[in-house]
Amino acid sequence: MRDILIIYNWTGKSSYGRLALVTSAPSARPRLTSRGAATRRLLIDGTAELIREEGVGVTLDDVLVKTRTSKSQIFHYFPGGKEELLLAVVQHEADRVLTDQEPHLDELGDWESWNAWRDALLARYREQGDSCPMRVVVSEIGRSPATQAVSSQLLGEWTRRLRLGITRLMEAGLIGDDVDADAHARALVAGIQGGVTVLLATGSIAYLESALDLAIENLRRFAREAS
Repeated sequence: MRDILIIYNWTGKSSYGRLALVTSAPSARPRLTSRGAATRRLLIDGTAELIREEGVGVTLDDVLVKTRTSKSQIFHYFPGGKEELLLAVVQHEADRVLTDQEPHLDELGDWESWNAWRDALLARYREQGDSCPMRVVVSEIGRSPATQAVSSQLLGEWTRRLRLGITRLMEAGLIGDDVDADAHARALVAGIQGGVTVLLATGSIAYLESALDLAIENLRRFAREAS
């Protein structure tokens, strides 16, 4: 088996750091044509859909049937085989967790923008249900060191951007400047994670809604205390 190295690759205007998978021989990785990129994306999307529908026991044969591709194509685009494909799937789904919150997540700065983010987040998870990307990220697939690194980066970036939103509230004088932005951002991420876990287990979005409402209300208390 080829050695696998996780490298840090900054992309996108939001400066979300993606963890890219490379082998010990990067030069051996083929340069993708537009058709090749489409096939690689088909394999990732198809595998993600299978995992959401059937769980983590998906085999390469299942992927072949789902995507109507060949095993040679899988190993062409993912030389590390199933392990590399699953890591690419986790990365793809982790990216979706944040892009699904755009543009609201990057626009947090006053109470109207926080409410807009809250409404958009709930609408998205209500629409996706148990097919949300977090289903793949928090599955057993996400327990290997490589996929845990992707999950850790996702949560770190999510926390960072929420912290920026809280900092903007302080800068605008909407809450006191003694608010622990880091702690509140971490609590928000943890609350969302818990709410999504219950959503996946029960189909109820009520827990996620309560977690968001109480977290934002807690921030508003600092506005009342500052005034």
